[in-house]
Parts: sequence; structure tokens; C-alpha cells
Amino acid sequence: MPAIHRSAAAALLAAGTLLAVTACGPDGPAGGDAVATPPSGGPTASASATAAGGGSGVIGGITLPSGLPTGLLEGLPKSWDDLTKWKFEDWDNWASKHVFNNPIVKDFWNPDKMGDSKPADPAPPTAKPADDAGVTDPEPPVVKAVPVPRPYTKQPSGKVFFSAEGGRGNCSATVIQDPANPGRSNLVWTAGHCVHPGKGGSYFKDLVFVPAYNNSGASSGGKKAPLSELAPLGTWWAKDVVTSPQWLVEGGGTGDAANQYDFAIMRVSNQNDSGKSLEETVGGAVPVWFDAPRDKLAVAAIGYPLYKPFDGQELYKCEGGKPTRLSFDPKRPSMLTIGCNMTQGSSGGGWFAPMPDGKLALVSNTSIGTQDHTSLSGPYLETVAKQALDWISKKK
Repeated sequence: MPAIHRSAAAALLAAGTLLAVTACGPDGPAGGDAVATPPSGGPTASASATAAGGGSGVIGGITLPSGLPTGLLEGLPKSWDDLTKWKFEDWDNWASKHVFNNPIVKDFWNPDKMGDSKPADPAPPTAKPADDAGVTDPEPPVVKAVPVPRPYTKQPSGKVFFSAEGGRGNCSATVIQDPANPGRSNLVWTAGHCVHPGKGGSYFKDLVFVPAYNNSGASSGGKKAPLSELAPLGTWWAKDVVTSPQWLVEGGGTGDAANQYDFAIMRVSNQNDSGKSLEETVGGAVPVWFDAPRDKLAVAAIGYPLYKPFDGQELYKCEGGKPTRLSFDPKRPSMLTIGCNMTQGSSGGGWFAPMPDGKLALVSNTSIGTQDHTSLSGPYLETVAKQALDWISKKK
């Protein structure tokens, strides 16, 4: 693929290339394919045939891509602008029509399956005009990722594993605070493409979160390690998942405006219930900072990059500083972009910035990156992301 040119005019043409590090990565031999076209044997989107009445068209202010199953249109707002006005009941109605089903399979995940997991697919959008909507800045200078000191049990980070058509995949993720359950959160933040392939697909299966993955370094350097070393705080199965309606409708193809809303939130439970919440088990959780002031942010991205020179077994961090902007659709808030050389596998990993009180908060997640691994971009979290967190927090 050609290198990315980050002018506003070239942004749409560069979309496929940007997807190069959107994928969660395989814990195996390094590959180089873009997420939109996963390596042979990797998970792919389920290309559902269009049901009667499906297909492209316009509903209200929403332009629909072709090939959509009719059922995917149920519960859509009249326009993406209307989505910003949704209440809990509207999100609940939408969720009831797009059910996530992820029954626990006892002892399904083991070191071999985790090590065999391969790439996924990418991200989501929404149309709320913002002051900086539609702006793309020059690419920031590349920043070299540095290892996060062990033990990882001091971090709210971990890995997500899942089964998809064609194989198993993995991503990075973060334990976040639950507004409805302070101190006892079971919520995990990741990328939308880490839970769902996008247009025409279905939620991934066997979705689990592994906090403090490879905390001891037992599987570093190509070594084999038991599950107790890979998952020192257990495997936490997803019970509920929410991502943006735009990702379900638009994501996974070449319409990369979906990446401007590439986020997802999972509610998880311990496979071997100890009575403790995820937050209590990990020892903490971070708040999510919505509508954070871009010009005052100093961002650090954390994740488990996989492709060379990384191997997916180590947690890394890029101190990206003040983010620049990247846009595919001028009606949607521009994405945050930082210089960073992390590769596939870092998708879904948290972006953190200090709030005015000095406490760290999550302000985005890794969504896409350049083909030559010079920068990463993540969605700007505003109204729709806040609504999604409110819904899953209140959902019983």
C-alpha cells in the first residue's frame, strides 16, 4: 500500500491504508496486511447477504451503505444528529434489536488459543457538528513506544480475546469507572472493531477481557506459559456490549468516517466468580473524560502492540503529548492523532490524559494508524460515547 498523505483532501483516499494498525494483532508470526483485508486465516467480517428490503439508500439524514441486512435498520434514528438526543430508552430499544449473546464456555481460553489469535476488523462514527469538525492537521512527529514497567497489576490495562469467522483475534483494553457502581466497576473500554466487524456482521463470540495480561513476563521472548501466568487476575467474560450504531451500520468497509466513532464498552464477569468486581480485583479503574479540551490535553497511549519489532506479549506506552486532528467526514468531530510507532495489537488500548485535578482519565482509544507505523488516531469522545456509557452503566 502507498504511504499516507495527511492532507484533508487525501484523507478519504488514505482510508484503507490507515486501517493498517486498526486491527488487533495475532500472537504469532508478524504479518503486514491492513485490517480491511486480514491475513489469510485471520478473523473476517461476516458478509451477510442483503435481506429483502435491504440495500443502500437514505433514511432521514442517514446515507446507508449497500448490502445491509434489513434487520440492521431497525431502531435507527432519523438522522445521526438525532442520535445525540437519544435517552436510555432509545439505546435500550436499539440494543434489544441487536442482541449480544456471549455464553461462558468453561475453560475455552487457554495459552494456545490466546497465542493463536489473529487480526480483527475496524471502527465507528456520528454526526454532531463541532468547532473542529472536518479538520486534518499535518502528521505529528513519530514517538517511540517504551515498555511499561512491570508489574502490570498496577495498570488498568489488559487484552481482549474473541472468536470471529475465520479464527480468533485480540485487542487491548482498559478498566473504566462505572458511574452507577462507584468502586465496583465491571466495565471495560476498547475499540468498536474489537467487538464487532461492522456492516453486515454480528458481534464476535467468546469475548473475554484479561487484565494485566502476561504480568510476570512468563510468555515473553517466545516462551510458553500457563494460563495462571497469562491471566493472573482471571478471564472476564463479556455479558453486555455497546458500540455506536454508526459502526454497526457503516463500519468495516472503506467508509472510514466510521472510525471517528470507533469505541465500545463491555460489561464483564469473572469466569470463576470470586465475589469481587473487576475494579476491586484490579485495584482501580479510570474515569472517562468526555468533551475534553483538545488544546489542553497531554496524551499517552497504552497497548499490547504485536507486529515487529513487538510481539504482543509486552505492554507499551507512547507519550504523544498534545494531539493533532484527523477527519474523514467534516460533519463529525475530528479524531485525535498522536505520533507513535505501536503496531497491530494496540487497537482498543486506552489513551490517557491528566484532568484539571491531576487525576488520569481515559480520553480515547487506539483506532487506526499509518501504514508505516508513524502515528495512531482515536475517536474524540463526546455525546454519543457518553450516552453509550450511561446506557450500559444503568443496564441491569
